[in-house]
Amino acid sequence: MQRRCPLLLFLLFAFFLSSRAQWRSIGNVDSYVVRGGNSVHLKASGATVEVYVLSDHLVRIRCIPPAASSQLPPDVSRAVVKTDWPATTAEVTDASDALTLTTRALSVTIRKHPLRIAVADSTGTPLTRDHPGKGFSWSTAQAEPGAGTPSGTEVRVWHLMPPDANYYGFGEKAGPLARNHKHMTMWNSDIPAYSSATDPLYQTIPFFLTVRNGKAHGLFFDNSYWSSFDMGKESRDQYSFGAEGGELNYYVIAGPSPRLVLQRFTELVGRMPLPPRWSLGYQQCRWSYAPESRVREIAQGFRSRAIPCDVLYLDIDYMEGYRVFTWSATNFPDPKRMISDLGAQGFRVAVILDPGIKTDSSYAAFRSGLEGKHFLTYPDGRLYFGDVWPGRCAFPDFTSSAARRWWGDQMEDLIRTGVRGYWNDMNEPSVFNVPTKTVDLQVMHDDDGLRTTHAKNHNVYGLEMTRASYEGALRHNPAERPFVLTRASYAGGQRYSAAWTGDNVASWEHLELALTMCLNLGISGQPFVGSDIGGFIGHPSGELFARWLQLGAFTPLMRAHTVINEKNKEPWEYGETFTGINRQTINLRYTMLPYLYGVMAEASATGLPAMRPLLFEYPDDSRFVHEGSSFLLGSDLLVAPVLWPEAREREVRFPQGAWYDYWTGKPIAGGRNETVPAPLDRIPLFVREGAILPSQQVVQHTGEAPIDPLTLTVFPLQSNGTAVRTYYEDDGLSFDYQKGVVLRRTHMQQRIGSTLIIDIGAAEGSYLPPSRSLVVRCVNAEKAPVSVYVNGVMIAQQVSPSGHTATPEWSYAPAERQVYVHCSDSRSAQRIEFRYE
Repeated sequence: MQRRCPLLLFLLFAFFLSSRAQWRSIGNVDSYVVRGGNSVHLKASGATVEVYVLSDHLVRIRCIPPAASSQLPPDVSRAVVKTDWPATTAEVTDASDALTLTTRALSVTIRKHPLRIAVADSTGTPLTRDHPGKGFSWSTAQAEPGAGTPSGTEVRVWHLMPPDANYYGFGEKAGPLARNHKHMTMWNSDIPAYSSATDPLYQTIPFFLTVRNGKAHGLFFDNSYWSSFDMGKESRDQYSFGAEGGELNYYVIAGPSPRLVLQRFTELVGRMPLPPRWSLGYQQCRWSYAPESRVREIAQGFRSRAIPCDVLYLDIDYMEGYRVFTWSATNFPDPKRMISDLGAQGFRVAVILDPGIKTDSSYAAFRSGLEGKHFLTYPDGRLYFGDVWPGRCAFPDFTSSAARRWWGDQMEDLIRTGVRGYWNDMNEPSVFNVPTKTVDLQVMHDDDGLRTTHAKNHNVYGLEMTRASYEGALRHNPAERPFVLTRASYAGGQRYSAAWTGDNVASWEHLELALTMCLNLGISGQPFVGSDIGGFIGHPSGELFARWLQLGAFTPLMRAHTVINEKNKEPWEYGETFTGINRQTINLRYTMLPYLYGVMAEASATGLPAMRPLLFEYPDDSRFVHEGSSFLLGSDLLVAPVLWPEAREREVRFPQGAWYDYWTGKPIAGGRNETVPAPLDRIPLFVREGAILPSQQVVQHTGEAPIDPLTLTVFPLQSNGTAVRTYYEDDGLSFDYQKGVVLRRTHMQQRIGSTLIIDIGAAEGSYLPPSRSLVVRCVNAEKAPVSVYVNGVMIAQQVSPSGHTATPEWSYAPAERQVYVHCSDSRSAQRIEFRYE
C-alpha cells in the first residue's frame, strides 16, 4: 500500500552517518587449531576466524572482530535451519605458509602471512579469493551526537573479481538481471513508486549466484544488520560485502550448475512448503473493497462474466479504525456470513495484517499485548511507539517466541470467521513521520533471550512476522495449508510466505521491472513470487493491463492490486475487447494449473525456482548473460512476455534443442534468435521438445470441479530418442502429501523411426482423484497415423470423438495437425503407440 510521506530515494539514516576509523585488515595468523578434520579455528590481529567444511560442497567462514573475540557471540541464525550436517572429513595439508582443507568438490586454502582465504573447486578454479591487500577488515564506528546509533564494529571483506564473472540474485532488487558493477544495500525499506535505480527495497536476501565460464557457485552472507554488497562499482577487479555490525559469517556453495547451488542453498535455509492449490488461482485486491456490498459486487462481477477468480482481498478498511484483528461494524456488520456466502461462490478471503497495534486501552489486542509484554521497548523499559495507519502504535516483538504465539492467537477469530489468506504488510517495519521511516535502532528486541537492538533485528522483522502468522494459522486451522503473503522478509522467508514486489507503478518500465525482480527473488530461494498486476499506483491502459496480466499468468502469484482513490482495475474495466482478452488469459492460467502445481511441488521439494532465467538452465550460453525479458516456467515452458507498448512481435532467444510454438504446435529450431508474432490477445509461449504438458478444463475457481479430463499434450521428439517427465498431484489443501498421499507418475515418450510411443507410468502414492477421463494430444502431426494402439490393442478412429468414453478411441484434426486419444485415466500403466507406417 502507498504510504504517507513517500520518499522516492531512501536516504542513508542519520544514525549511520558516523565518523569512522580507517579500515583495519587482518594480519598474520597468531595461532590455530584443526578440529575433527573438518574445521580450523584461528587467531589473528585479535580477531577469531573459523572455517567449517559442512559438506563436500559447502564451506562456512566466520570472522569475529577483536571487539567481540574475547567472548564469542552466540552462533545463531534466523535464516539457517540445517545445522546438523553428516560428518565430512576433509584432507588437511599443513604447510609453513598455508593450511589447505580438501574435499571431493572443493578446497579451502588459508594463507597464514597474512591471513587470506581462497575457496576453489575440484579442478582448482577459484570460487572466492580474499583480496591480497584487504581480506577481512573491521572499523569501529562512533555515533554522531544525537544520532541514536550504538557504537559498534563494522565488518567487511574484499574478494578478487574475475572480469568474466557475472552475478545474480541478491533478493529483491530493481533493475537488470545481472548485478555486475552495482552497489546494493540490504535494509528492508518501504519505498512506494520505486524506480530501477531505487535501493534498498522491501526484502533482504544477502545471497548471490556467480556464473563464470558456464559454471556456478553461490555465496550467502548471513548478517541481519544494515549490510551492503559492492560488486565491482568501487573497483572493477574486486567485490566486497560487509555490515554495520555483527560478524562476517558467510557460506560458499559449490555447483557447478546453478541448479545444484540453489538446491544446496535452500537445503541450508529451508524451502517453501507446498502451497494450497487455490493460492495459485487468480487473486483480486485493491485498497479497499468496502463496504460489504462492494465486495459482493466484485464477486458477482467475476462470476457473471465467467472470469475465473479464487481470492478476494480486504485491505485496511475492513478494520475498525485500522485496528488489526477487528472488523468495521459499519462496513462489515456480519463478516462470517459474508465470507460463507463468498465461499459458496468459490472465493477465499484474504485480509491484510499490519504489525502496528493502536495504543488504545479499550482495544483487546493492545491490552493483551501490554499485559504479556509482547511489544518493543527502549533499553530502559519504556514502550516504543510509532505512527502508522491507526495513529500511535506499539509494535510486537516477533523475535520473541511468546510474542509470536500471542500474535497467532489474535488471528483465531479471523480464522473462525472464515479468513484463509493472511497478507502481511508494513512489516519492514514501516513507521510514519520519522526520517528513517522505521523503528529507532536502539529499541530492544528479546531475540530469543539474547536482548539485542533493532539494528540487528530490523531485517528479520518481516520474516518473524510471517513466521508468527504462518504458525498461528497452522495452529488454529491445522487441517489446511496456510497462505501468507508478505512485503518484507529475509533469507529463508519462503518457509512461511509468498512474496510480492511491493508498491509498484502502472507503467511499462515497471512491467519490465516486475519480471527481473521476480527472477532474482526466485534464484535467491523464494519461488512463490509475483507483482501487483497493472501497477499499484496509477492507472494502466487496457493494453498495459492485458500485457501485465499475460505475464502474471506465468508468475506463481497472480494478483491484481490498486491504490485507494484510483480508477477500478478489475479485468473487465477496459472495454469489451480487453475483457475478452483478459478472460482468455485467466482461462489459460487455470488450464495450466496441473503443470504449475507440479512446478511448485518441485520447488517445494528441491528449492529450484519456479521462474528461471535462461542462464539458470543454460549457464554456458553467453546470449543469456543479460537476458531478463524471457524466462522458463519450470523446465518445459519458455515464456516471452511483451513488455513494450504497441509491440505485435518480439525477438526470442531460443535455447539449444528443438522447441514448439504453444499456440500453433509448429516446431522451432533452437540455438538462435527469432522474431515471433505477439498479437495483443496472447503471450508468446513455447514448449520444449519432449515435453508432456498436463492441463485441465477451464473452471471458475479451483474448487469448482475436479480435473476432468486430464489432458496430456505431447510435444514429440523429432528424432529417435527418449524423454521422461513426472506428473504430480495431491488434494491441494491438506498436509497429507507429507504422508505419501500423493499421485506421482512417470511419463515417457520414445521416438523409434516412424513410431511415437507414450508410456504413462503406473500411479505411485495413495492419493485417489475422482474418476476421470484422459486425453492424450499429440501436436505437429502432419498426417494421421496409420494406426493407434493402447496397451498393445489397436483402437478405433472416431471422426467426432465423444471425449468421455470407457473405450479408448482416437481422432485426427487436420486443421490443427493434432492427434487425440481419449480413454479413461486409471492407476495402471498405459502405453499409447502412434504408428505412421
